[in-house]
Amino acid sequence: MTVSSVATYPVHVEARLDPGLSRWLWLVKWFLAIPHYVVLAFLWIAFVVLSVVAFFAILFTGRYPRAIFDFNVGVLRWSWRVSYYTFGAAGTDRYPPFTLREVPDYPADLRIDYPNRLSRGLVLVKWWLLAIPHYLIVGLFVGGGAVVAYRSGEWVWAAGPGLLGLLVLIALIGLAVTGRYLQSLFDLVLGLNRWALRVAGYAGLMTDEYPPFRLDLGGSEPAGTLTVPKPPAPAGEPALPPAPGGRSGWTGARVTAVVIGALLALASLGLFAGGGVALWADLALRDGAGYVTSDAAAFSTETYALTSGDIALQAAPADVSVLRRVVGTVRVRVTPDDPAAEVFVGIARSADVAGYLAGVSRAEIVDVPRGEARVTDGDAVPAPPAAQSFWAARSQGTGIRALTWASEAGRWTVVVMNADASAGLAIEADVGATAPGLLWIALGALGAGLIVAIAAVFLLAVPIRRAGRVRP
Repeated sequence: MTVSSVATYPVHVEARLDPGLSRWLWLVKWFLAIPHYVVLAFLWIAFVVLSVVAFFAILFTGRYPRAIFDFNVGVLRWSWRVSYYTFGAAGTDRYPPFTLREVPDYPADLRIDYPNRLSRGLVLVKWWLLAIPHYLIVGLFVGGGAVVAYRSGEWVWAAGPGLLGLLVLIALIGLAVTGRYLQSLFDLVLGLNRWALRVAGYAGLMTDEYPPFRLDLGGSEPAGTLTVPKPPAPAGEPALPPAPGGRSGWTGARVTAVVIGALLALASLGLFAGGGVALWADLALRDGAGYVTSDAAAFSTETYALTSGDIALQAAPADVSVLRRVVGTVRVRVTPDDPAAEVFVGIARSADVAGYLAGVSRAEIVDVPRGEARVTDGDAVPAPPAAQSFWAARSQGTGIRALTWASEAGRWTVVVMNADASAGLAIEADVGATAPGLLWIALGALGAGLIVAIAAVFLLAVPIRRAGRVRP
């Protein structure tokens, strides 16, 4: 890990404070920047996906693919311009351009020197382990300090305002009152932003040089490298074409393709994960009776009833057969702690259960693995559950009780009570379903994930290759 001189650090953050800033435009800049926020949300998804690709490229080759490097630097540059326009600095009233490229006459710029070689070993640790000290410091700059309080029986954590936001707010209040942005505040704000962006470049795997622990104040780099803007072309005169040679670069169509490819890559991961979980459940959780069964959870309550809450199964009348193929037969198995206790377990429509238990103290399950339930108080004493006629399926007796029910569309609630409707329950319960279509669902999700992944690779690889193509 090499600590370099700040003057030669490869992440260059520069800005110029515009003279004559509007006193009040900053009040609506957040609204004016909404189109940028929407575009950047998609660009950052692509940034993350391409950073993963770059991670493996560096790990195996020691090089950051140049086209991906240019794209990710462009996303950081775009984000810095928007931040500089809005509340990261609010140092200009000029609306940010919609481009990844450098705009020489825009008052904020970010450049990162391309590294010819990167360490294969550092790529494994620098973005999370080595950068932790900087994350803590930048967190104070941007996100503020942690506020911890004990309230309502538990510890509550919240983030306070960041130093950077407070400084910009003070500068803008001063701008509104005096008509000028205090230069000393601007220098400090730029120093904090420069520190944060250097850390972003390091964590983004774009350099192996460790960010310096120091503030470099002012709009220009310490070596005086503030870009001198090129004069715009005269009105009516077309811009000059790109110089011969160089790389093809990122056009709007290529950027759009990469963003769509990144979204498809994430979608394919979701499909693979869902299909893998479904396949594992079908193979590992199905018992000898053919039920995909949850782990048993213990529940104890002093109330009259233990309920599952509202279970919604949605299907049109014509799709009942589809619901049966997907869910199949449901089994609720209850084991009382006292083998001699006679318990009742039943399932009924939620509206009927709500009417039956109105005013009755009961516990509704809120966390199955932990056996947690939310208690609703009441003074009424319920009638014995077996006397009710609305149960779609029920089981009553001593020992292990297993209720089986053919799934049906609607809103349903499972109820466990003592058979004599007395208060106090202590049981273990598990839930299972035959889920006859689970294997096909798993295979379908995995197949769809493969198709989407192929499309994602195509939409990522083609524009990256073309953006990195060297012009003759």
